[in-house]
Amino acid sequence: QVSYVDEGSGHTAAVTELDLSTGRLANAASGPLALSLRVKGGQPRTDAAVDLRGDYRYDLDRQEFAIAKLEARAKGEAGGITGLDLMASAGALEAKPASRSLQVEALKVAARGKAGTDSFDAVLEAPRLAVTPEKAGGDTLTLSARLSGTGRNVAAKLGLAQVEGSARAVRVGKLSLDLDARIDEASVKGRLDSSLAADPSAMTVALEKFAGEFDVAHPRMPMQQLKLPVSGSLRADLAKRSAVGQMATRFDETRIALRYDVARFAPLAFGFDLDVDRLNVDKYLPPGKAEEKKPGGEPKIDLGALKSLDLHGTVKVGSLQVANVKVSNLRLEARAAGGRLDVAPLTADLYEGTLAGNVSLNADGNAVALRQNLAGIRINPLMKDALNKDLLEGRGNVILDVTSHGDTATAMKKALGGTASLALKDGAIKGINLAQTFREAKARISGKQDAVQNAKTADKTDFSELTASFRIAGGVAHNEDLAAKSPFLRLAGSGDIDVGSNAMNYVAKASVVNTSGGQGGKDLEHLRGLTVPVRVTGPFDNLSYKLEFGNLVAEAAKAKVEEKKQEIQQKAKEQVQDKLKGLFRK
Repeated sequence: QVSYVDEGSGHTAAVTELDLSTGRLANAASGPLALSLRVKGGQPRTDAAVDLRGDYRYDLDRQEFAIAKLEARAKGEAGGITGLDLMASAGALEAKPASRSLQVEALKVAARGKAGTDSFDAVLEAPRLAVTPEKAGGDTLTLSARLSGTGRNVAAKLGLAQVEGSARAVRVGKLSLDLDARIDEASVKGRLDSSLAADPSAMTVALEKFAGEFDVAHPRMPMQQLKLPVSGSLRADLAKRSAVGQMATRFDETRIALRYDVARFAPLAFGFDLDVDRLNVDKYLPPGKAEEKKPGGEPKIDLGALKSLDLHGTVKVGSLQVANVKVSNLRLEARAAGGRLDVAPLTADLYEGTLAGNVSLNADGNAVALRQNLAGIRINPLMKDALNKDLLEGRGNVILDVTSHGDTATAMKKALGGTASLALKDGAIKGINLAQTFREAKARISGKQDAVQNAKTADKTDFSELTASFRIAGGVAHNEDLAAKSPFLRLAGSGDIDVGSNAMNYVAKASVVNTSGGQGGKDLEHLRGLTVPVRVTGPFDNLSYKLEFGNLVAEAAKAKVEEKKQEIQQKAKEQVQDKLKGLFRK
């Protein structure tokens, strides 16, 4: 037995129960070979028994190596795989490195085991394969593999046929890949065909033109099943560990073209250029369901995958719908490295306006940053589609500069911080008609009673201009400078919009300035010059409006006294002027 201990790292390895017997050994010899041993080690844990039998033949001077009647088996645990059972057999294997020749007869390799909760088995069969500098040929080579685990089952089969060429240029006339995969309720089944060209000396492989079709199915997809044709090409340089290629697909009204380059296989460094003419993502997703509270809580958000991501590329989409939000002429550049993903610039046309800005995700702290300038947009359809909220109408600009962090959507909302601003024209505040409410509240004013009403979808208060800015901290957006103008009133206000709790506590102060027209401005003479506080509270989906008339009687009396005082002063002034005029005439 042989044991090895690295006292610095604590790593140990041992070969025990070693039993080796051979025939004659020399620079050139042949004979029987029998080997059995047990391998143990840590990091990762290894404990496997190995047994090998066969007839060897070699010539060191001529660099020729061969083994016949090979039977080999390894069982145990290795490389994080438990229940490992690896078997290999071959009628003959012969390699001549000096002349770059290889011959295989009746080779079969089978492996099975368990990695974590997934079980796998794979079989490689090569009945005959011969490669020399002058010629290459052989029977169909097949590789079959199956992976099964909780909620998933994947089966794949790769076939290589019509092998020809030489050691310098091997060509496979027919390459086929069959895939049958099921993950939870989703399934993918299809086939890919291509030819293959390889240069073993340069270690290059090329799929000059591949084509195939896959059926994607999900019982909760609106169309149940989708056929996805694919075509493209691939060229890989195994020595440089790089690859370039292109792929295209077309389904329904959508065409997608992808160009990519892999600068490094491991860790993966990926570049891409994606071009999509139109795509409605919602069409292919299961219908949304109301979130159900589960014992384990809401789903976790983990950006840790960014730490191993190295990519850069561009995306162009002519027309896109995602989560019911509709955009066109989407353009973005993405770059990911060091655990951070930056999307900048990001531009698009949406809701009769434009969007320009950037987004960044950072695995360090699970953080998100968003900076966007929305110009000339229609705010109502955007809010309806994005938030399912019918709160505002109008057209104008929205500026967002916000950051957040957290491992759930709720935590993200409660950690929201930054600034936002809004400037709209020719719109309306939905849920309340202040003119109508004021007219109906005459009795309440005299009785010092507040008026309370829930938001009504059909009611709205028109405005010609509306502006507001917000400072956001801890998921609460605070505003101090609301300003809105309409034909008959002015609005000012301050308060909080609690994004984390989906609730509002806000006081808008409405002042009637014109009672001759506008949205029901007449009949409001009794309120002209007064300011009515309107308190907005409650969750977004059930807002309550409270008009605080209780202290307006005193204010109205003061206003009346002040008006009478000014009237007396004006009359006194006019009388004095008249007397002065009469005096000077005399």
